[in-house]
Amino acid sequence: MMGTAVDHMPVLLTEVLDFLRVRKDGIYVDCTQGSGGHSEEILSQLDGTGQLIALDRDQEALDRAREGLGSHSNLQAFHQNFKELPTLLSRLGVGAVDGCLLDLGVSSNQLGSPERGFSFRLEGPLDMRMDTREETTAAQLLNECSAEELAEIFWRYGEEKSARRIATAIVEHRKSSKFRTTTDVAQIVEKVKGRGSHRIHPATRVFQALRIEVNQELAGLEEFLQQAISLLADQGRLVVISFHSLEDRIVKTVFRKAAGKCVCFRPAEYCDCPRVEQVRILARKPVTPSPQELESNPRARSAKLRAVERIKPQSTDRRPERTDPLKFQIPNPKSQTNSKFQIPNPKPETWNLEPGTRPKGAPWTWNLEPGT
Repeated sequence: MMGTAVDHMPVLLTEVLDFLRVRKDGIYVDCTQGSGGHSEEILSQLDGTGQLIALDRDQEALDRAREGLGSHSNLQAFHQNFKELPTLLSRLGVGAVDGCLLDLGVSSNQLGSPERGFSFRLEGPLDMRMDTREETTAAQLLNECSAEELAEIFWRYGEEKSARRIATAIVEHRKSSKFRTTTDVAQIVEKVKGRGSHRIHPATRVFQALRIEVNQELAGLEEFLQQAISLLADQGRLVVISFHSLEDRIVKTVFRKAAGKCVCFRPAEYCDCPRVEQVRILARKPVTPSPQELESNPRARSAKLRAVERIKPQSTDRRPERTDPLKFQIPNPKSQTNSKFQIPNPKPETWNLEPGTRPKGAPWTWNLEPGT
């Protein structure tokens, strides 16, 4: 590494550089610059006309990175959400990029700052906003949402099994005392779930869910990944690091779909996936930190890296055309006349039905022809 003031330990740094395959004259984007650990190494491999465009929604992180990285003619940094990248590139006159990195994790500096309210281990105000220009804080959610709304947040974004019990306890507690600090929430959750003997704190999933809801982390992620793929130059690469199953599931699905694979898992005759190969998946399984990295940076334990390379689009559709009429049994038809029937599963589709033959006592058999 170059000698700078960057103190945050970038996750999967060696693997990121291997997959990005940085060219000295290429154009690269660090969508979540943070303290600048990944940006620093990318910059060290750029020269001449090479460019690094860095974004972050956290102004404190950008200031810290600027201080650590110093002045670089190859670097342009912007205080923006990565979801605004297409608009930013258009404004900069950049048509395509050679590589794009998206690190979806919370930085050590954010977790280690009590005043930011990200950690249940440090007492601080219930904030959790990555971009302090946003209005909604974790305290507002906990003090204003109904028990049903809170349970939905905890279950959807934290996959918390005790979501309803925790939400009920929170609503009951705030009748006498509003939630103001991180420890207020952690204590309630621990009281409901118990400390147990697990290594993971019982409030971990609740804090994750609150952070995702406050920052709308999953909203628009699938759309952004699709846009990022379209912004890659030929043989350009997109590298994404996720830290929980909800993010990784979205990344995996988008990459599989862009690679021309089926993501609906319906029978071939009902599949409506595009089946157009736009990218090549660079790792069959997600890349995870090595034991050596985990020893020096335990916070990287849940990191998963996935990467794709842009290729010339080509069809992978090998599905046979359906021409023969199908048969569908209706136990109690109301009418034996011609009618239309919608099959709700596995794919909504309208068919023309004509009565077939029916042995005495057997269900009616209908001949199905594809309709409009």
